[in-house]
Amino acid sequence: MAARDPYEVLGVKKEATEDEIRTAYRKLAKKHHPDLNPGNKEAEARFKEIAVAYDLLSDKDKRARFDRGEIDASGAERPEHAYSRYRGFAEGAPGERYEFHSAEGMAPEDLDDLFAFFGRGQRGGGPGRGGGPVRMRGADLHFALTVDFLTAINGAKQRLQLAPERSLEVTIPAGVRDGQILRLKGQGGAGLNEGPPGDALIEIHVAPHPFFRREGDDIHLELPVTLAEAVLGGKVTVPTPSGPVSMTIPANSNTGRVLRLRGKGAPRPGGDPGDEYVTLRVTLPEGDDAALAAFLRDWAPKHPYDPRRGMAS
Repeated sequence: MAARDPYEVLGVKKEATEDEIRTAYRKLAKKHHPDLNPGNKEAEARFKEIAVAYDLLSDKDKRARFDRGEIDASGAERPEHAYSRYRGFAEGAPGERYEFHSAEGMAPEDLDDLFAFFGRGQRGGGPGRGGGPVRMRGADLHFALTVDFLTAINGAKQRLQLAPERSLEVTIPAGVRDGQILRLKGQGGAGLNEGPPGDALIEIHVAPHPFFRREGDDIHLELPVTLAEAVLGGKVTVPTPSGPVSMTIPANSNTGRVLRLRGKGAPRPGGDPGDEYVTLRVTLPEGDDAALAAFLRDWAPKHPYDPRRGMAS
């Protein structure tokens, strides 16, 4: 099924600012994130749709190309643009039949094949080399595929729509990075006269996660903890890309303290995975807590301390 208009998905106008787009994404991502809607396939599908839309509209170049009609809502080249790299050969200046532009996978000696393809024979005007039909490798086609954060970390299979009636199942390797290009051999443009097909080059875009952040192969997470957990310590459940784990918070842990979960980061090819770094954030209960307030009114005068000591200018 074709991707929906990204402006419609995020509920913003076409002239929306970057801040408006970012705000709309964050609001929708938090509402529909799979971790907050366990087992809800509809929410999972909606979240992926939101991530794809944000990936496109948050990138100035891709947004401009979409607005010009050069790519579709999934970020893939539209059929009329997929073979645009050949168009230059047939759109020379007035009075010239063809204009040459370098193309990936085309060596200078292939110019004879190119001119033969357009019916001119060799540059000298004779028949093609050997007098037979010219075989030419097909074009490499470029596509973009947006995956959610956890898919990029853990790997999965995802279907990519190449054209209205053609799609591919793409294997996303565990630990793939944003901007990484996957090459699918033989899945590009068809060759000429039984020439080999080109390849499909798929640029991976990783959608941001509501609370995970990746730096290199390490994962960073800010974890809210209660006042009691911070003061007394104890075991808490912590989300990781591979699933929740138990972690011990040391007693008297303040906001900003960083704890490490070994091996809970992104996979490394041929090596141990990165780590997850958990930054604690002490969070007070919502609303008024009369008992806590009464306790502190009695406790504070007996235990004075100045957390802003040394900050005086």
